[in-house]
Amino acid sequence: MVETGTREGLRLAIQQAGYYPDLVADTLETALAGEPVESFFVHHEPHFDRDELRRHISVLVVTPTRLIVGHSDDYPADDTHEVPYATTSTESVPLTGVSSVVVSRTVPTPAAHQMGDRPLEVVLTIGWGAMSRVDVEPATCGDPECEADHGYTGTVTSDDFTLRVSEAGDGTNRVDHMLEFARSLSAATVRARER
Repeated sequence: MVETGTREGLRLAIQQAGYYPDLVADTLETALAGEPVESFFVHHEPHFDRDELRRHISVLVVTPTRLIVGHSDDYPADDTHEVPYATTSTESVPLTGVSSVVVSRTVPTPAAHQMGDRPLEVVLTIGWGAMSRVDVEPATCGDPECEADHGYTGTVTSDDFTLRVSEAGDGTNRVDHMLEFARSLSAATVRARER
């Protein structure tokens, strides 16, 4: 859920997600450090890991100065933990450090698409330079007969955080909320650079 924001709205969205709400909220309170909430997106994603249901939650929060990325996972008991346990982490990124906000959309029947039509799915990728993906392939000179070694060529893509929502899996409101959050984050990064 995204809301232009309040801390209370964020807490309510976390509770509605139903994934260890006190743990998730406590973790985010530490990261917020008293800053007001401008907008947020909460995404709870259950999935099957072999024959076991696993869950995790991602929470994105925009404050006046930062993007906070929170993520929590739960695990069954194992050799090191006698009872089920959860891990949770947050990362605080200055808005001036956000280098890219990529919104990828999948739309049906593109020739009939009109302004405002809802996409089938949205993938939000946010980059701030902490992690990058490197795609490398052999370089060529264009001559199909050439056997010389031309080294390698490639691209480096900022890939710090990626989140996907779809109409089929998450519902139409989630797709709309993701687009609203992406718009809010993009606007916040522009304002941060203008200061």
